Amino acid sequence: MEALLCKRLGDPTSSSEPPIELTQNHPIPKLDSPTAVRIKIKATSLTFATYLKILGKYQEKHPLPFIPGSDYAGTVDAVGPSVTKFKVGDYVCAVSPIGSFASFIVQDQSRLFEVPKGCDLVAAAGLPVAFGTSHLALVHRANLTSSQVLLVLGAAGGVGLAAVQIGKICGAVVIAALLGDEKVQLLKSLGVDHVVDLMNQDVTTSIKEFLKSRNLKGVDVLYDPVGGNLAKETRKLLNWGAQILVIGFASSEIPFIPANIILVKNWTVHGFYCGSYRIHQPAVLEDSVRELLSWMEKGLITVHIFILTAYPRPTLHSLQLKIEKQLGKL
Repeated sequence: MEALLCKRLGDPTSSSEPPIELTQNHPIPKLDSPTAVRIKIKATSLTFATYLKILGKYQEKHPLPFIPGSDYAGTVDAVGPSVTKFKVGDYVCAVSPIGSFASFIVQDQSRLFEVPKGCDLVAAAGLPVAFGTSHLALVHRANLTSSQVLLVLGAAGGVGLAAVQIGKICGAVVIAALLGDEKVQLLKSLGVDHVVDLMNQDVTTSIKEFLKSRNLKGVDVLYDPVGGNLAKETRKLLNWGAQILVIGFASSEIPFIPANIILVKNWTVHGFYCGSYRIHQPAVLEDSVRELLSWMEKGLITVHIFILTAYPRPTLHSLQLKIEKQLGKL
């Protein structure tokens, strides 16, 4: 089968000596347990975590060589003798720490989610990580309500677009911060209450003016997949008792939040790593993804696909992973 193989750690966007290569004759994985399911992959998502794993900078390490991967969707190709939840031909999606950049993958039935027949399989491949992260963070951790103001940083990326859509479903006043006019138009089309283009506007000034126009005091929930100076500046907008969701560090700068400010302002800071829910609260994760698939089937949420390619090129250079033009999912 075809597979993208990481043989050494390094920059996958390098065109000179890429650490990954496309192989045509990788062995098709066999069912390794009675409850194992083999899936023929239709589409897989390229996440920032995958990029970090190839670089060797992610918190979870994998022995070399390995097939990179993340969330994916496809069709059940074979099932073990004790599989009760799925049959050959079913549409499924899932998250795998590695392995989805290939034609086939094997996972236990407990890790798979059935994709309703009315859903686009390619879109379903981009749902579990981005939307799962945002749904669990906003709904289960922050308990976002219709009376609150939500500020989403990096709002045009995969998790950002998921967060603004979930925020609107929850009935919150949603503010989106991003870079670039093209992205502004997309966010406005999603019904976001206020969009800040960081290329042309000062973030604190713009948001303060909007809040004043709506007779709102400040931000109740800060959704932060960016970090860096933007996180520092937007904390000035938070209400007393606000919540901060630390989702990631796309800026490559880990922010510092003084504990004395957290104390005085009565803030709650949530560290959030979606992957650990599979270990510590699998039932919560499963309920979350099932609800998201139901929302997708009803047309309440949309996975916006930025680049769709027949197969990742060995360098991943064409996917522009390191630039700021990403609009949705890769």
